[in-house]
Amino acid sequence: MAAPTELAERLESLAPGSVRDRAIDRLAMAHDASHYLMTPLSVVTVRDTAHLAQLLGVAASSGTRVAFRSGGTSLSGQASTTGLLLDTRANFRAIEVLDGGERVRVQPGATVRQVNARLARHGRKLGPDPASEAACTIGGVVANNSSGMACGTEHNTYNTIVSAVLVLADGTVLDTAAPDADQLLREAAPELWAGLGELRDLVRADAGMVESIRRQYAIKNTMGYGLNAFLDHDAPVDILLHLVVGSEGTLAFVAEATFATLPVRTHTATGMLYFRTLADATGALPALVASGLATVELLDATSLRVAQRDPGADDELLGLEVDRHAALLVEYQEPDADALAARLSAWSELAATLPLAQPAALTRDAARRNALWHIRKDLYATVAGNRPSGTTAMLEDIAVPVAALRATCEGLIELFDRHGYEDSVIFGHAKDGNIHFMLTEHFDDPGSMRRYAEFTEDMVELVLRNGGTLKAEHGTGRIMAPYVRRQFGDGLYGVMLSVKRLADPDGLLNPGVLLNEDPDGPLQHLKLTPTVEAEVDRCVECGYCEPVCPSKDLTVTPRQRIVLRRERERARLAGDLALVDELDRDYRYDGLDTCAADGMCQTACPVRIDTGKLVKRLRAEHDDSLVAAGWNAAAGRWGAVTRVGAAAMTTAKLLPAPLVTAVTDLGRAVIGADDVPRYDRGLPRGGARRRPREAPDAVAVYVPSCIGSLFGPAESSQGVREAFLALCERAGVAVAIPEGVESLCCGTPWTSKGNPRGHQTMADTALPVLREATRGGELPVISDGVSCTEGFLHLTDGAGLTVIDAVEFIEREVLPRLTVRRPLESVAVHPTCSSTHLGVTDPMVRVARAISDDVVVPVEWGCCAFAGDRGMLHPELTASATRAEAAELAGREFAAYASANRTCELGMTRATGRPYRHILELLDDATRP
Repeated sequence: MAAPTELAERLESLAPGSVRDRAIDRLAMAHDASHYLMTPLSVVTVRDTAHLAQLLGVAASSGTRVAFRSGGTSLSGQASTTGLLLDTRANFRAIEVLDGGERVRVQPGATVRQVNARLARHGRKLGPDPASEAACTIGGVVANNSSGMACGTEHNTYNTIVSAVLVLADGTVLDTAAPDADQLLREAAPELWAGLGELRDLVRADAGMVESIRRQYAIKNTMGYGLNAFLDHDAPVDILLHLVVGSEGTLAFVAEATFATLPVRTHTATGMLYFRTLADATGALPALVASGLATVELLDATSLRVAQRDPGADDELLGLEVDRHAALLVEYQEPDADALAARLSAWSELAATLPLAQPAALTRDAARRNALWHIRKDLYATVAGNRPSGTTAMLEDIAVPVAALRATCEGLIELFDRHGYEDSVIFGHAKDGNIHFMLTEHFDDPGSMRRYAEFTEDMVELVLRNGGTLKAEHGTGRIMAPYVRRQFGDGLYGVMLSVKRLADPDGLLNPGVLLNEDPDGPLQHLKLTPTVEAEVDRCVECGYCEPVCPSKDLTVTPRQRIVLRRERERARLAGDLALVDELDRDYRYDGLDTCAADGMCQTACPVRIDTGKLVKRLRAEHDDSLVAAGWNAAAGRWGAVTRVGAAAMTTAKLLPAPLVTAVTDLGRAVIGADDVPRYDRGLPRGGARRRPREAPDAVAVYVPSCIGSLFGPAESSQGVREAFLALCERAGVAVAIPEGVESLCCGTPWTSKGNPRGHQTMADTALPVLREATRGGELPVISDGVSCTEGFLHLTDGAGLTVIDAVEFIEREVLPRLTVRRPLESVAVHPTCSSTHLGVTDPMVRVARAISDDVVVPVEWGCCAFAGDRGMLHPELTASATRAEAAELAGREFAAYASANRTCELGMTRATGRPYRHILELLDDATRP
């Protein structure tokens, strides 16, 4: 292998700025969702397919091991390496819908949810439906041959992939969709082409091998390579394509994949069936599956007891006295109402034959359906979130023939008891004989390691005895690689070894993954999780938070902010103070300054961690005492501060923009970029002063946002304050603005900066005013900036006050009394992080639809990361966060662009070059007499 410095120079020369060698970069990328931890030699952000081909060429010539990293949600260690880690997520997110949605061409960095969102407009979806669809990427879907809850084996990745652009181990790029793809493979890689043909003939000529393959792949099976490719396909190029599916980055890189899609079945009926015993539940499977159910999800007795601890558990579950019970969550999915009605007409008769512990009805109500799926999907969160500090959560999966499911589940329960694994739940896709189970384990002492190894051996023997596979969905990875030979036998294992040698003769692509002769391989590189702090200790490193993080393409993600805290603690305990200092230095910008602290990570996190709260607390620890004192003082003189700020904005607007920018840039250089905002010509003039308004018959107390006082409205716009008041007056709805409003704020600026004293000062100012104005809480408080609404909800928590966002108030109380006189041709709507948290996005969209028949919420929308003043302190953060949404919107022109927060409007205006306005301003325009 080339020397590290020589290798880094060669890699950097291919694409300057793509190599990340700092400790913070390598340690952040060392962690994925598995229980393995390997620190890469270097991390390279791959620019495009040509760049990746060059990188593989350098790796081959230097003997450097390589692994590919996209979403990092795989559970078996496929995305870890001590060699070169190629980050293929940021620049590989293209999605192209083909043939009216019947096919879709996707790059590996796009998530399943993003692809399905594009396909939804055509009534189509991907076949694979993994539970991690919000975070797992197409690269991982192909690498692991993903399936899921409803697709079974018929519509998994293997059976729905049409073609792919492959980058072979030596850097050769091959598009299997080309008419002459097989000939191109023969010319570019003659040994690989010929070898695959020879293996095909060898397998087909051996009746024992053929029988074993047919049996093994009759159920979900992601152990080893997909040898069914040799039976299902003739041409070497087609065999290669289907061998690459499920190969976990050990044969080639998939730079692009084209899939056949499925129609979306929008009519559903769902129910939770409770049985007295596991035997009763599994015994009911044949009849249930025969009835045409799309999903049949199993929950064992421990799962039910654990689920009862969930705050979201329903009354039916809470009322169940669980003994040896089991449950099946079932759902019919049909394309139309008539088809669903036909299913339901036979349900009563079928249900009467089932040995149910209590009567069960199927529901078509969306809220009830979501509640039932919450029980199933939140099991992982409930167990993982309550595990002891310092333990690692491991979610494993297996599959057996359905007839063997009961015996396998009972055997697993006995193994949990024998090895002392408490609260280990069994759940999963009963229709396919595919179950998941979860363990929590310490890996910091020999006894725990021995227990885990002994359990694994017993589990392997149990599953194989029952005719099953040791991996059904999650991929072989490192954890099961040494057991591939035991499951398939020497003959088929030998075929797999030959496949690896043909495709990767030097063994540089993800060594140790999928095939490994070292029996101790699964016990190497295990992840230790030192106790650090509450948010960090609960994190299971799944990566679900990453797609919604505004800083994901600029610095680090919530998962990485957390794992870097673990790495810092690990370094401190080891006495490596130099590393501690280095991480602290780089974490200030990467971890703290460029975090929007928007809480979007919590909306995606299975254990409900808001990393933004951690960041705010750490900011407080790092905050300069003078700056903190200044912000605390500002809280007591907020009216004066906002007037000075507005005057400064108006003055800046009158001066040449380059002059003002130069002054702020100088201040940033002298004082600090995280303390002095940067001015740019896109910022508006200052806003108008907030003044009280009496209304004896008021039905609400309106608190115009101070953001609207600091930042004036867009050019030729009335501003949300005037729009809100005009709408209320037009509808005959009286609202009051309280005395002292000029000094009021929701407190968000102080929480964002980690300044609890300033927040308390503002609370002490605001709460008495609001209590008096609302007559002790008799009237609701209305705020016209959705982030301010969220801030007021926190500020008034426990004070007996009701806070409502202006959009929700107008949509509910005012809109029905208005007449739309000037509808808009089209509106692009930008939801916000706060509208997501508060459930205000739907009301905002409904207001938009009241004034336009063409309302579009971009698929790529995300938090703009303006975050109060964060977009002025670190404009690079907002630029990165909005890039994808802006690119999507650039494809067409809209009559209007709307959001529900002034700073978000500024951020999106900056990103798109289009004037964003508050949705209530547009409604005011459309309903004026």
